[in-house]
Amino acid sequence: MADEVELASKYESLERINGISQAARNMHKRSLVSLTHCLECGEEIPKKRRQAEPGCELCVKCKAWKEKGGAFWP
Repeated sequence: MADEVELASKYESLERINGISQAARNMHKRSLVSLTHCLECGEEIPKKRRQAEPGCELCVKCKAWKEKGGAFWP
């Protein structure tokens, strides 16, 4: 029984820590400034993307390319 209570307590602590970490990431993300042009291809990054993804440095095509390991050039 004591083990279950201890486990539940640890779980609650982890949940609180995860919530605090997520809040900190969100605050940091909102403070970032997006680039107006992609670092890879130089194309303009649309305003909607810059607003949706604060701090973005790549256009959608180059980001997808990078996430796939750069296996092809967009």
